Amino acid sequence: QVQLVESGGGLVQAGGSLRLTCAASGRTFRWYTMGWFRQAPGKEREFVGRIDWSGGRTYYADSVKGRFTISRDNAKNTVYLQMNSLKPEDTAVYYCAAGPYGVGVKETDFESWGQGTQVTVSS
Repeated sequence: QVQLVESGGGLVQAGGSLRLTCAASGRTFRWYTMGWFRQAPGKEREFVGRIDWSGGRTYYADSVKGRFTISRDNAKNTVYLQMNSLKPEDTAVYYCAAGPYGVGVKETDFESWGQGTQVTVSS
């Protein structure tokens, strides 16, 4: 199990950008697929995107395609979520998660979670 801590959330106006960072501890970080999820008030936690162990393959929810980009730096034990063209409906607590190779898009596919960072987009 890897320990995860998110940072970089905040308040931004619609159309703006934020970059979230997930810092991981553990020497096995390289072998994990990393995912990002979000949860808005009164809604279920939803999948945002994932990135494989090498950083060479990513997958995104339709709602964020073309606006969000996931990347990782295994040497620094970090994964990033670059969010551009933010919309008020992107407002949520954002979580990073870690899982083994081959995980899908379900919350239960991932085994380690951070505590989340709040992103608020104003209009």
